[in-house]
Amino acid sequence: MTEPCHDIAATLVVSRWSRRVRSVGRARAELRTLLASWGLACIEDSALLVLSELLSNAVKHAQVSPGRDIETRYERLHDGLRIEVHDASDTLPLLGVPAPDATSGRGLLLVEALAAKWGVSRRDGPGKAVWAEIATPGGE
Repeated sequence: MTEPCHDIAATLVVSRWSRRVRSVGRARAELRTLLASWGLACIEDSALLVLSELLSNAVKHAQVSPGRDIETRYERLHDGLRIEVHDASDTLPLLGVPAPDATSGRGLLLVEALAAKWGVSRRDGPGKAVWAEIATPGGE
């Protein structure tokens, strides 16, 4: 993991993570600290779950060449937080309905339920950014 590019007064924090499962926990810890410094502890549970789902999907599914990191961006909005997860894979995530007995496939359903809005954007160069906006109470 590289050090995040931010200070407490920043409204945008960018970090890079290796494609390893342990990166998810480290990114969650970074976001938890950031939310507290931004006065957004009220959305911590939703934000951490959304980040976990988006970053876990990138770690699991973004099959790209070695050395390609995953990037997270957290942006303080006037009414909440925007979380972006960038990876170098062109494969777009699909929101589906898993079978009742399926043991996976519900991550984007959780993101949709918790986020005020979410989507996928193309990037300059290879890959995509999957993003979600979490509103503060009364900020929807």
